[in-house]
Amino acid sequence: QVQVVESGGGLVQAGGSLRLSCTVSGLTFGGYVMGWFRQTPGKEREGVACMPWSDYSIYYVDSVKGRFAISRGNARNTLYLQMNSLKPEDTAMYYCAATLKSSCSSAFTWYTYWGQGTQVTVSS
Repeated sequence: QVQVVESGGGLVQAGGSLRLSCTVSGLTFGGYVMGWFRQTPGKEREGVACMPWSDYSIYYVDSVKGRFAISRGNARNTLYLQMNSLKPEDTAMYYCAATLKSSCSSAFTWYTYWGQGTQVTVSS
């Protein structure tokens, strides 16, 4: 059984930083893609960043470029999102996702496995 578990959310002032972590267990094959999404009430889940098994072809949504950095641990089943210069508009529930497909996509329908989410709140 595949499990996806996120951690690291919280409350931070504008301009501050947070680091989200995600661990996937139960996927016996390598090569899978992992990504971060976020969602606010009444809006569609938005792809924030995505990283394939390798370090190539990383995706960021335009609104976080230069502020957020995605990375994977050496075992490749752990995903991180370093969020710097946070803005109130970054406030959302952040989800970690994984797919057995080999390339990134910002579409939430691309991903099969999802975590429960971790709340990030940025105060002004």
